[in-house]
Amino acid sequence: MLLKFAVQDFLDDREFKNLSPTTISSYKEILKQFQSFCNDNEIVNVQDITPNVIKKFLLHYQKKGNNATTTNSKLQRVKAFLNYMIEIEVIEKNPAIKIQRAKEDIKIEVFSDYHIKQMLNYYKRIKQREKAFYAYRDYSIIVCLISSGIRLSEMCNLRWTDIDFKNNSMSIYGKSRTYETIPITGKLVKELSAYKVYCEQFFGIENLNDYVFTNRYNKKLTPNAVQNVFKRLAKIMNFRDVRLSSHTFRHTFCQRCIQSGMSTFAVQRLLRHSSISVTERYAAMWGNDLKEQNDRFNPLNTLEI
Repeated sequence: MLLKFAVQDFLDDREFKNLSPTTISSYKEILKQFQSFCNDNEIVNVQDITPNVIKKFLLHYQKKGNNATTTNSKLQRVKAFLNYMIEIEVIEKNPAIKIQRAKEDIKIEVFSDYHIKQMLNYYKRIKQREKAFYAYRDYSIIVCLISSGIRLSEMCNLRWTDIDFKNNSMSIYGKSRTYETIPITGKLVKELSAYKVYCEQFFGIENLNDYVFTNRYNKKLTPNAVQNVFKRLAKIMNFRDVRLSSHTFRHTFCQRCIQSGMSTFAVQRLLRHSSISVTERYAAMWGNDLKEQNDRFNPLNTLEI
């Protein structure tokens, strides 16, 4: 089967399976690079792809500056494509199956209490001094992200009807393109309730947007707009030791849950990781202080001897 037709067939299948636009875009970009590399090396059929071809493809882009994380992402996408070729009986074995992932120097940044307080206090001062809409909104965004661990796109898609203020829960339209319900704390419910009252006063109850987070013109806030908010805030905060981004909030939520002793299964459910192996990687990183864990949870702590 010609590679260019195989790639298009695979992408059509991903769209049929209702993968997110972001995921499909990633597949398109990486497989376009792979197809171009194969064409340059006179490989036009899927059946002619060998482990050596895939290794040379990854090495080619490593020399162009791809780090280990990007290399592993490309390997994962190519593997998925070739697995689909097995599924539709174009090939019998996946030539990428035995190629090892590149070793990653994983450094995941998280916020400290100091970082979180500095950000919230900044918006508190503006709320008290100027009563500016963006201060109320951005304060609520930070509280929402740090206390729920939801993704940026999920937060932007959040509607008021998704929040159950009585039962302290939130329905999230997640990465899997389905709604999932997670519990939220009473503190977050209180903050979102106050923010909703403010929005009703600012825009008028009859004009309240279905979406929780909007711009000052009452239009749904986009992920790009929120990223710009964080870019401006990063310049103001000038944190030297951590990147101010939506994903840092998610990582911080994950770290706090793990270090508080929450089970890996519970963390997976809250963060809605598709595979528990992803959660286990975080648990291995943040839950491996054996002395601290032993001091907290040793059976002798609750026994009188």
